[in-house]
Amino acid sequence: MTHTPTPALPPLDERYLEETLLQLLAIPSPVGLTDAVVRYTAGRLDALGIPYEITRRGAIKATLKGRERRPARAIVAHLDTLGAMVRELKPNGRVAVVPIGSWSSRFAEGGRLTLFTDAGQIRGTCLPLKTSGHAFGDAIDTQPSTWDHVEVRLDHPLASVADLEQAGVRVGDWMAFDPHPEVQPGGYINARYLDDKAAVAVLLTACKALRESGAELPVDAHPLFTITEEVGSGSSAALHGDIAEMVSLDIAIAAPGQATDERAVTICLQDQSGPFDYHLSHKLIGLAQAHGIEHRRDVFRFYRSDSAAAVEAGNDIRTALIGFGADASHAQERTHIDALRALGQLSMAYLMSEPVAARDRRSMGSLEGFTEQLKPVDMQVATTPLPDPQDFLEPG
Repeated sequence: MTHTPTPALPPLDERYLEETLLQLLAIPSPVGLTDAVVRYTAGRLDALGIPYEITRRGAIKATLKGRERRPARAIVAHLDTLGAMVRELKPNGRVAVVPIGSWSSRFAEGGRLTLFTDAGQIRGTCLPLKTSGHAFGDAIDTQPSTWDHVEVRLDHPLASVADLEQAGVRVGDWMAFDPHPEVQPGGYINARYLDDKAAVAVLLTACKALRESGAELPVDAHPLFTITEEVGSGSSAALHGDIAEMVSLDIAIAAPGQATDERAVTICLQDQSGPFDYHLSHKLIGLAQAHGIEHRRDVFRFYRSDSAAAVEAGNDIRTALIGFGADASHAQERTHIDALRALGQLSMAYLMSEPVAARDRRSMGSLEGFTEQLKPVDMQVATTPLPDPQDFLEPG
């Protein structure tokens, strides 16, 4: 039997990756305030000559043509981030806060931010209700850490509800926290919102590499950029019937009890929504092994992604999740260029590979060509004979 050599992967333009990431981080994009980041991403695709369509609200579906149209595949990253919204105008001239997305107020405390009024912007800081040790003493260390115990101090002369209203501040105004990006010479990258702007930058860089190399893709591939992942709906839109497989690119959690590493790509086998597709996940594992890509396998108990949203919306597609290893998710996040490189390489290897099953070009079909996980020879079932019911009957 002849061995088919593994095709070499195109090189990633890491300068482009870093530039794209820093530009993405500079654009505020909490859920619901994503038009600017959508326009930026569309401009990046235009520059690469990659066609795309945009949904009514702003999710982007791009297209990389393959030899065959079906079964098509999607690869998705989300443009939206966490954020906050004004919940109440307070008598002291400050504003109460409600989070956008799921994150802890302890990571908002001390954060600089921009509040977007209907007519402009005001800078401010998120602070605990008791901030100064000179005024409150040890009480600053005993107050709870919840969103009810923080407020936003705006950089404007404000001392009442009337002052806030005069300044144009209203309940429901969006707030975006500063990302504070920092790229270290050794490769570490720190910032808020690496989830998921690092994956967006990786996906755009992978598209650039494939486009410039002229690599032939076996089937049509659709890079997707969603705008509501942080509130759970994500890729419920922008999919269509030709798409049979979808791989989500997202943050992977390096923490005690997890197998993820900050300098590798993680292939997640299960999150809180349940297991990912067996065949697609193992295909990704095989590709990582074949290309020598540093990778880990992991499961995440308190985690969901665009893949869950796609399936819950009724799409009959295979889903998988791969992520860049990172520390302190939904806080001041940190990853390493090695993890982003590995994520980009695995993304390209996937897009250049054959589909999981040719049968998937149809949504329904016969058993012929259906996938197989466990073969009869693999299933060694115990054959202990059952007891005879007569053994339990009393004599007579």
